[in-house]
Amino acid sequence: MGAYQAQLKRWLRLLAARGVQELVLVNRPWPREVRLPKTLFTISTLTRLYIGVWKFPDAAGLQDASFPHLRELGIFSVSVEDGDIDAVVTRSPALEILNIQGSMKGVRLRLVSNSLRCVQIRSFAMESIDVVNAPRLECLLVSECLDPAGGSCTRIKIGHVPKLKLLGYLEPGKFVLEIQDTVIMAGIKTNASMMVTSVKTLSLRVRFGVYDDVKMVPAFLKCFPNVEALHITSEKCDQLTGKFDLEFWEERGADLSNDDPVAPVKFITRG
Repeated sequence: MGAYQAQLKRWLRLLAARGVQELVLVNRPWPREVRLPKTLFTISTLTRLYIGVWKFPDAAGLQDASFPHLRELGIFSVSVEDGDIDAVVTRSPALEILNIQGSMKGVRLRLVSNSLRCVQIRSFAMESIDVVNAPRLECLLVSECLDPAGGSCTRIKIGHVPKLKLLGYLEPGKFVLEIQDTVIMAGIKTNASMMVTSVKTLSLRVRFGVYDDVKMVPAFLKCFPNVEALHITSEKCDQLTGKFDLEFWEERGADLSNDDPVAPVKFITRG
């Protein structure tokens, strides 16, 4: 595709002139280092856009870009830098659905949006996902994360999300959960500022053979006191790092019962 950049730009200008509303633009075959034409960001009529296997253009050159009608955005196997996705979201005041898959570089995602309702991130490598202010967000799904550079955990920061109902898939050992500037740790004493009371469905992926992972489960549950459906998937582990007898689980149950009462929960287990 790199050899046809001039033709692609002309084609995109033609689509812009015709007021195209839905567009899927994939660079095939590889490499992924072919830069996405900036001409794409002049198509202000788009309502649905999916891009795949590109290198994102410099965000500095997109200051005049605007997607006033864009409601759904998908980014697949696109090479991005810090701030690239944030900039597009900021310039999309009607955006409701954001899908990200296959980002292979550890970047920091910072979301501020008055319109977003659903964010799905899969098979990614990110240092952090910071949901700063998303008053309409109802669903946040993060799955199959890849380790960022250096093998560190991905930090998920939850800020102002008063309508968040579904959250998953939290994975102890892979994610660090932070709520309102407080890092959630095993044995932590919760308070109102650390609770997301709107969440009704919570999904966890737990390596039950890893002691440190299992200890985090009660800590996570305390932060979502109104959960009605709890999905737990048992993940494989290479070797056991602790003994989990009846006494261990009774202690974990006591940790929960000593806090404020929680809503009745429907358990759904897999694995």
